[in-house]
Amino acid sequence: QVQLVESGGGLVQAGGSLRLTCAASGRTRSGYVMGWFRQAPGKGREFVAAISWSGGSIYYADSVKSRFTISRDNAKNTVYLQMNSLKPEDTAVYYCAADPNSWRGGSYYLAGMDYWGKGTLVTVSS
Repeated sequence: QVQLVESGGGLVQAGGSLRLTCAASGRTRSGYVMGWFRQAPGKGREFVAAISWSGGSIYYADSVKSRFTISRDNAKNTVYLQMNSLKPEDTAVYYCAADPNSWRGGSYYLAGMDYWGKGTLVTVSS
Protein backbone atom coordinates (compact mmCIF):
# COMPACT_ATOMS: atom_id res chain seq x y z
CA GLN A 1 0.00 0.00 0.00
CA VAL A 2 1.16 3.51 -0.82
CA GLN A 3 0.14 6.63 1.06
CA LEU A 4 0.11 9.98 -0.68
CA VAL A 5 -0.21 13.33 1.07
CA GLU A 6 -0.66 16.58 -0.83
CA SER A 7 0.17 20.07 0.40
CA GLY A 8 0.58 23.57 -0.97
CA GLY A 9 -2.96 24.44 -1.95
CA GLY A 10 -4.54 27.76 -1.11
CA LEU A 11 -6.09 30.94 -2.43
CA VAL A 12 -4.32 32.87 -5.18
CA GLN A 13 -5.27 35.63 -7.57
CA ALA A 14 -5.57 35.01 -11.28
CA GLY A 15 -2.15 35.19 -12.91
CA GLY A 16 -0.44 34.00 -9.76
CA SER A 17 1.51 30.84 -8.99
CA LEU A 18 1.39 27.94 -6.56
CA ARG A 19 3.49 24.85 -6.06
CA LEU A 20 1.86 21.66 -4.92
CA THR A 21 3.83 18.92 -3.20
CA CYS A 22 2.98 15.25 -2.81
CA ALA A 23 4.86 13.06 -0.35
CA ALA A 24 4.70 9.32 -0.89
CA SER A 25 5.27 6.72 1.81
CA GLY A 26 4.60 3.07 2.46
CA ARG A 27 5.46 0.38 -0.05
CA THR A 28 7.05 2.71 -2.56
CA ARG A 29 9.60 1.28 -4.95
CA SER A 30 11.38 2.30 -8.11
CA GLY A 31 9.40 2.50 -11.29
CA TYR A 32 6.32 4.27 -9.97
CA VAL A 33 4.57 6.68 -12.28
CA MET A 34 3.22 9.71 -10.44
CA GLY A 35 0.53 12.11 -11.49
CA TRP A 36 -1.84 14.92 -10.64
CA PHE A 37 -5.56 15.08 -11.21
CA ARG A 38 -8.15 17.67 -10.26
CA GLN A 39 -11.85 17.95 -9.64
CA ALA A 40 -13.64 21.26 -9.94
CA PRO A 41 -16.90 21.92 -8.07
CA GLY A 42 -19.74 20.06 -9.75
CA LYS A 43 -17.48 18.40 -12.31
CA GLY A 44 -15.79 15.06 -12.78
CA ARG A 45 -12.17 14.23 -12.11
CA GLU A 46 -9.76 15.52 -14.74
CA PHE A 47 -6.24 14.41 -15.59
CA VAL A 48 -3.61 17.14 -15.20
CA ALA A 49 -0.13 15.65 -15.61
CA ALA A 50 1.91 12.46 -15.26
CA ILE A 51 5.63 11.77 -14.94
CA SER A 52 7.66 8.60 -15.29
CA TRP A 53 10.07 7.34 -12.65
CA SER A 54 13.10 8.83 -14.39
CA GLY A 55 11.31 12.04 -15.28
CA GLY A 56 12.17 11.43 -18.90
CA SER A 57 8.54 10.96 -19.92
CA ILE A 58 5.96 13.61 -19.06
CA TYR A 59 2.42 14.13 -20.28
CA TYR A 60 0.13 17.12 -19.72
CA ALA A 61 -3.49 17.87 -20.31
CA ASP A 62 -3.90 20.45 -23.06
CA SER A 63 -5.60 22.80 -20.61
CA VAL A 64 -2.44 23.17 -18.48
CA LYS A 65 0.33 22.68 -21.02
CA SER A 66 2.89 25.52 -20.95
CA ARG A 67 1.53 26.78 -17.60
CA PHE A 68 2.07 23.81 -15.27
CA THR A 69 5.24 21.80 -14.69
CA ILE A 70 5.41 18.39 -13.03
CA SER A 71 8.64 17.17 -11.50
CA ARG A 72 9.82 14.64 -8.94
CA ASP A 73 12.59 13.95 -6.45
CA ASN A 74 12.88 10.19 -6.00
CA ALA A 75 15.34 10.51 -3.13
CA LYS A 76 12.60 12.29 -1.20
CA ASN A 77 9.69 10.24 -2.59
CA THR A 78 8.12 13.53 -3.62
CA VAL A 79 6.40 14.86 -6.72
CA TYR A 80 5.67 18.52 -7.42
CA LEU A 81 3.29 20.52 -9.55
CA GLN A 82 4.39 24.07 -10.29
CA MET A 83 1.38 26.05 -11.45
CA ASN A 84 1.91 29.41 -13.14
CA SER A 85 -0.45 31.87 -14.82
CA LEU A 86 -3.34 30.46 -12.85
CA LYS A 87 -6.87 31.04 -14.08
CA PRO A 88 -10.18 30.93 -12.20
CA GLU A 89 -11.03 27.76 -14.14
CA ASP A 90 -8.07 26.06 -12.45
CA THR A 91 -10.00 26.17 -9.19
CA ALA A 92 -10.35 22.58 -8.00
CA VAL A 93 -9.28 19.99 -5.49
CA TYR A 94 -5.96 18.64 -6.74
CA TYR A 95 -5.15 15.00 -6.13
CA CYS A 96 -1.81 13.25 -6.24
CA ALA A 97 -1.85 9.74 -7.69
CA ALA A 98 0.53 6.85 -8.26
CA ASP A 99 0.73 3.84 -10.57
CA PRO A 100 3.17 1.07 -9.56
CA ASN A 101 3.88 -0.02 -13.12
CA SER A 102 6.39 1.46 -15.52
CA TRP A 103 5.42 4.17 -17.99
CA ARG A 104 2.78 3.06 -20.49
CA GLY A 105 2.32 6.23 -22.46
CA GLY A 106 0.74 9.47 -21.29
CA SER A 107 -2.76 8.89 -22.58
CA TYR A 108 -2.97 5.65 -20.57
CA TYR A 109 -3.26 7.68 -17.37
CA LEU A 110 -6.23 9.78 -18.46
CA ALA A 111 -8.51 7.26 -16.77
CA GLY A 112 -6.70 7.40 -13.44
CA MET A 113 -4.10 5.62 -11.34
CA ASP A 114 -4.06 3.03 -8.57
CA TYR A 115 -3.29 5.08 -5.47
CA TRP A 116 -4.72 8.43 -4.45
CA GLY A 117 -4.14 11.17 -1.93
CA LYS A 118 -6.94 13.02 -0.19
CA GLY A 119 -6.45 16.20 -2.16
CA THR A 120 -5.60 19.84 -1.60
CA LEU A 121 -7.86 22.74 -2.55
CA VAL A 122 -6.67 25.39 -4.98
CA THR A 123 -8.85 28.46 -5.37
CA VAL A 124 -8.06 31.07 -8.01
CA SER A 125 -9.88 34.36 -7.65
CA SER A 126 -10.60 36.66 -10.58
